[in-house]
Amino acid sequence: MLRLPAIERANWRDRAKEFGFNFHTMYGKPYWDESAYYQFTLEQIERQIEAPTEELHQMCLQVVDKVVASDYWLTKFQIPEAFWSAIAESWHTQTPSLYSRFDFAMHGDQPIKFYENNADTPTSLYETGFWQWLWLEDMVDGNKISKQADQFNSLQEKLVNRFSEIADFYQPDSFHFACCKDTDEDRGTVQYLQDCAAAAGLQDRFCFIEDIGLGETDHFTDMQDKPIELMFKLYPWEFMLREEFGEAILTSPTQWIEPLWKSILSNKALLPLLWQMFPNHPNLLPAYFEEDLAKADETKLVKKPIFSREGANVSILNKGKTEESIDGPYGEEGFIYQAYYPLPKFADNYTLIGAWLVNDQAAGISIREDKHLITQDMSRYLPHIIL
Repeated sequence: MLRLPAIERANWRDRAKEFGFNFHTMYGKPYWDESAYYQFTLEQIERQIEAPTEELHQMCLQVVDKVVASDYWLTKFQIPEAFWSAIAESWHTQTPSLYSRFDFAMHGDQPIKFYENNADTPTSLYETGFWQWLWLEDMVDGNKISKQADQFNSLQEKLVNRFSEIADFYQPDSFHFACCKDTDEDRGTVQYLQDCAAAAGLQDRFCFIEDIGLGETDHFTDMQDKPIELMFKLYPWEFMLREEFGEAILTSPTQWIEPLWKSILSNKALLPLLWQMFPNHPNLLPAYFEEDLAKADETKLVKKPIFSREGANVSILNKGKTEESIDGPYGEEGFIYQAYYPLPKFADNYTLIGAWLVNDQAAGISIREDKHLITQDMSRYLPHIIL
């Protein structure tokens, strides 16, 4: 794994405008960064990233099977009791999921280490599936990198195919997509998914989360009062299950992507349960619930809220004292603790690998950089190649 300097494409901002990449710069700071790129060998991708990603995914699914069968574990995962039966039913009927992203640290030839599973609302999808691939094509065509350069990136193709499979499962007349207002990144992610759904032959409609209503037939509805049969929502289950109209989910005919059982995987309680079920697995880090901290041999731990996103409310503790932390709104439901394992450092940047899955298949990687140890929402995105 090498970090190599690159010359930016002269017209990339014009290309970004042409292709609707409206969040390459946020709050006056660069998010997309092509002043450098990461280079992998095919053997590194296949052995160190692709194979462990798919194995860990199957391990996570075993966690779901355990949790839905246990009141104890559903409670530990902070799932509201009213939804226990519905979550179990969604799992046992195998309602289809769309995609996930695993976050990893990779040090040389050592086994990659699993930080967490972004199973419900992962972003940086457009940048991965389309934009970094366009960068690769432009760089090869411009003789800026080797003609033999490739990329671990089948994300768009797999998303289109998966939408087709989901449509076969549900047979919807239309497929709604939603995200919150006032976020260019979320809207760009959802628009990309709409494009993939359209490529699969689906009729897609958009509605902001804040504009969803509840109709007389118990269907959720859009701004035109059209019943929502099937909706992809870039909005976390842990929010939805606790909001005013949350319990209407139990009686509404509306179906959701991601399905209810994904609420178990998008939960940091997954990490200590994985460690209990698969102790000393080479890709896992020791992890503990708060009441099990006495079992921890590590002096340095990462404290993570059970519900948290983009590094918010994550702290690095050394012998119980905070060395680094990120503020945020999370932590009310409690915390888990994971053994500290630092990100690799390249050119004064800490580098995180995101490994994507569509359904059960590894589909590509994204790379984020930050000057800080904890990757956050504004951490820069850099492209990669295989050579």
